[in-house]
Amino acid sequence: MFKMLLQNVLLGAALGLAAITHAQVPVPAPPSIGASSYILVDFHSQTALAERDSEAPVEPASITKLMTSYIAFREIARGNLNLDDEVVVSEKAWRTAGSRMFIEVGNRVRGEDLLKGIIIQSGNDASVAIAEHIAGDEQVFASMMNEAAAQLGMTGTHYTNATGLPDPAMVTTARDSALLARALISEFPDFYSWYSEREFTFGGIRQHNRNRLLWRDPSVDGLKTGHTSSAGYCLVTSASREGMRLISVVMGTDSEDARASASQALLNYGFRFFETYQLYDAGLELSRERLWKGRSDDLALGIEEDLFVTVQRGRYDELNASMELPGQLLAPVAEGEVLGELVIRLDGEMVASRPLVALAAVEEAGFFGRTSDGLRLWLGGLFGND
Repeated sequence: MFKMLLQNVLLGAALGLAAITHAQVPVPAPPSIGASSYILVDFHSQTALAERDSEAPVEPASITKLMTSYIAFREIARGNLNLDDEVVVSEKAWRTAGSRMFIEVGNRVRGEDLLKGIIIQSGNDASVAIAEHIAGDEQVFASMMNEAAAQLGMTGTHYTNATGLPDPAMVTTARDSALLARALISEFPDFYSWYSEREFTFGGIRQHNRNRLLWRDPSVDGLKTGHTSSAGYCLVTSASREGMRLISVVMGTDSEDARASASQALLNYGFRFFETYQLYDAGLELSRERLWKGRSDDLALGIEEDLFVTVQRGRYDELNASMELPGQLLAPVAEGEVLGELVIRLDGEMVASRPLVALAAVEEAGFFGRTSDGLRLWLGGLFGND
């Protein structure tokens, strides 16, 4: 109903949302948590609901392995890696310090087992093994990680290895970690379910997922923990309740329990005081506008991406939508050509926007059509008509 009402607004009707009522919930300040930096983001709208020093550079620790698995999933999608590939374990991978999957040098390990060893057991040995298998060398793999980070807009991140073991040049931010988590969930939904698995057994050794929220909160379904003595205890996690998905990132807490409690507090805060709505579908005709000098007299306009907004609970019916277009639309028009902007506002402040594009191409009219429309436009200019 909201989509239709907003569409009516765009067509010039009044915003009549009286039939949709929600009790407004005052939004308090975010919870006070013991983390060096954090961020809470809505997955669909990408709105930050709470944050502190979210762009401050921090040591990523094993949060790094989110990118290691992202690269592996991307290579699978490209046909360059197979889950059944037998990966030969190098001595370097076998000797890698820190958390381990306990693979043995010279053994052949299935790609799927290595990935689960990375995701569930946080195996540094598995991370190096998969990096060497994909790129031939861990440093080359790190270059692939940095290239992917740049493509995702992770401007505060730099990788030097596939594990997250301490390195002065290795850095990320809470905001970048949320961007990466969102990319993993949206681009690789089939693999994302692995992040919710509570344990994995390899070589007769059973290890548990270190994300305690998988046991505490049934709405939590991933992603990754991290810890070194210098980075503290970190956690990137996601939860979904009633169609609303949130991503929380906490960096630099004092203990495993502290990172879990801080993440839980942020998630509870977001779900309690905010709500997310999909206002428009990609490709939906939002308006049909007059088109001049074309083979058609009108043009359908819409957006190319679904539009979600996240607002304080109870303020849904205060949203206002408008279309910002040039005074006249002239042919020819290419499909997908940007012709204006759809803007959603609350209290006069923009909360979301999308480019308005042509949903179909319209060719330029013939000589007589162009001449006729040109004359009408000229006369309209003289007499103040459209």
